[in-house]
Amino acid sequence: MDDAVRTLLTTTRTWAVVGCSPDPSRDSHRIAALLQARGMRIIPVNPAATTILGERAYPTLSDVPEHERVEVVDIFRRSSAAGAHVDEAIAAGVRGVWLQLGVIDHAAAQRARTAGLHVVMDRCPAIELPRLDAGRDS
Repeated sequence: MDDAVRTLLTTTRTWAVVGCSPDPSRDSHRIAALLQARGMRIIPVNPAATTILGERAYPTLSDVPEHERVEVVDIFRRSSAAGAHVDEAIAAGVRGVWLQLGVIDHAAAQRARTAGLHVVMDRCPAIELPRLDAGRDS
């Protein structure tokens, strides 16, 4: 398991989920619920929702108040849209960005690394958390 995955899953507690859907059948909703079940606070980012999983939703990442102290921005958007969200995350001063399975933007990932952020790309917490748990047992 790479260091960025381990760091983001073990040392952070507040995740903004960009593209979080209010629909429980969508992956973004299921992953946000999984993060909540693991003790993380999620902040949904979706311009079409007001509340998701009991948390207030914000239209954009830049609308999330500073006092919320987002640590990780988890991006559930097409690769073509991911770069703009990575740039918002850099501007917000978060610790890391997590681009979900199939979300690939190498240039944006490099911008984030250059800015000092932990970067995970084309991975999913639902896959990585059990791997992390298995590593702790050995």
